[in-house]
Amino acid sequence: MRTAIDAAGVATELAAVPPRERVALVDHRFVGHGHALRLALTDPRFPAAAVPGALTAQPEARAALVRAVTAAAAAPGAAGQAERAPSPAGAAGSVATVGSAEETAEETGEAGTPSLVDDIAAALDAEGATPHRPELGVLVATVPADEERRTAALARTAAVDEEKVRLRTAVKARDGFFTTFCISPYSRYIARWCARRGLTPNQVTTASLLTALIAAGCAATGTRPGFVAAGVLLIASFVLDCTDGQLARYSLQYSTLGAWLDATFDRAKEYAYYAGLALGAANADGDDVWALALGAMVLQTCRHVVDFSFNEANHDATGNSSPTAALSDRLNSVGWTVWVRRMIVLPIGERWAMIAVLTALTTPRITFYVLLIGCALAACYTTAGRVLRSLTRKARRTDRAAQALADLADSGPLAELVAKAAARKPGAYLAPVVAALGTALLVAGAAALPTGSWLAVAGAALYAVLAGCAVAAPLKGPLDWLVPPLFRAAEYGTVLILAARSQVNGALPAAFGLVAAVAYHHYDTVYRIRGGTGAPPHGLVRAIGGHEGRILVVTAIAALLLGPSQGGPNQGFTIVLTALAVVIALAVLIESIRFWVSSGAPAVHDETGEPA
Repeated sequence: MRTAIDAAGVATELAAVPPRERVALVDHRFVGHGHALRLALTDPRFPAAAVPGALTAQPEARAALVRAVTAAAAAPGAAGQAERAPSPAGAAGSVATVGSAEETAEETGEAGTPSLVDDIAAALDAEGATPHRPELGVLVATVPADEERRTAALARTAAVDEEKVRLRTAVKARDGFFTTFCISPYSRYIARWCARRGLTPNQVTTASLLTALIAAGCAATGTRPGFVAAGVLLIASFVLDCTDGQLARYSLQYSTLGAWLDATFDRAKEYAYYAGLALGAANADGDDVWALALGAMVLQTCRHVVDFSFNEANHDATGNSSPTAALSDRLNSVGWTVWVRRMIVLPIGERWAMIAVLTALTTPRITFYVLLIGCALAACYTTAGRVLRSLTRKARRTDRAAQALADLADSGPLAELVAKAAARKPGAYLAPVVAALGTALLVAGAAALPTGSWLAVAGAALYAVLAGCAVAAPLKGPLDWLVPPLFRAAEYGTVLILAARSQVNGALPAAFGLVAAVAYHHYDTVYRIRGGTGAPPHGLVRAIGGHEGRILVVTAIAALLLGPSQGGPNQGFTIVLTALAVVIALAVLIESIRFWVSSGAPAVHDETGEPA
């Protein structure tokens, strides 16, 4: 805690605080809710944040803060008075309570500004380090100019149930129907219970993962009691999954590690549960549903890549409007249509509830059939809508968006070599057409050609050439966001088809592991891009081959081990797929863990409510 008399004093005290510490300035006349101060002073996601009368800056914004304080000190009439005040719960770093120039004006007769802290926040805007200004809603944060206004502010503060506001804002503003009406009404109170006992969101996230893994283990028993227990535990895992985010928002406990756990554990839980169902089907009556389990994972991952690619391509585009989007906005004004459209896309809440009920009441095969049909319909609905939006809007996409799509494409050395040789100017629809052509030829060849045919390897080589041609120009066309999901469908689908047609014992579980390892790499790429840090190191992408390199390797392995010269199924195919899965998993996990536990990793938390 440090005391500053005026803006010059603030600059002096700032210089005495170690540069790696977070600092906060609070006008000593501040009146408002404690949670308004928490939102401004303790949220770690933003370099700088402010509400009226309070300001904070993390180390990366300290230089800009010093310049802003200097500018405020040089402004005409700038003055201030500071005295100590207790910091809000959870605040880190040094806190000074700064008086307003208005008080000095009362003594000197000179005109002053309402609050020196607000002047400094405005100067930060001018420095280009715009502070995050949290949405306060009914919460009060103000610097009253006189006793009458202070009394009124205190009355407004007392009239608001701060705890009720914290519980309400702990829940995402936009979420699915099942989550909103069946989970959040009570999970927010679980979040508060956890906060009062010192539990962290990461601990709750880990508990959710362990619960889901136990659910997968119960499903793997293949017994009816095991299936019922699995369904109940899957719902319990989802309740905890909602609770961890609500706990983070309730107590503002965001972290880089939490961002990583939140970004990866949902997929790990769901796909582990798919594996548990497949094992359970085999243990129950010998039913082999591994192809269905892998198909569900492929479809779900491709759906997510469609979401990510479309959003990255359009979130900072200019002229980003269309008749289709306008129609969607009009439908949003009709309340019931909002919930119907959110349910149609089968978000995580509805999907997990459906899986849990079907697991308890039916068989794994029926569960996967319904899941595949539901996800396929949802994928068609969302993709068709986004294609229509893209065709009817006149958006101009940025270089940042083009780079994000290129990173999501996950091109390896072969595609990069072709792209350099075939460099071209951007075309309106050339990239998605070429990518779709390559995907169709590759998947059709894997499905139609004899198992282990070297023609499939030639098809994979042709696919690599077409993939390079697709990314030979910046991906700025209206449908270029389709390129990454087409590449994912090609890679995952080819592995699925080759493993299913091999008739080798254990090939499908090995393929499941391989696709899971590669999918983790792709999810990791997405969340790094969302955090503004770009894709994983290029050396890692090249080391694991890129999508076209991995396809070429898998098809060559199939030709070597499953061809006519082998005289039938070869167990070596399973061994090689397993080894490839392990190598890729180790490579991407080591780099991912290194990045997400480093100080440079962003605290990225999904606050959009987008279906997952």
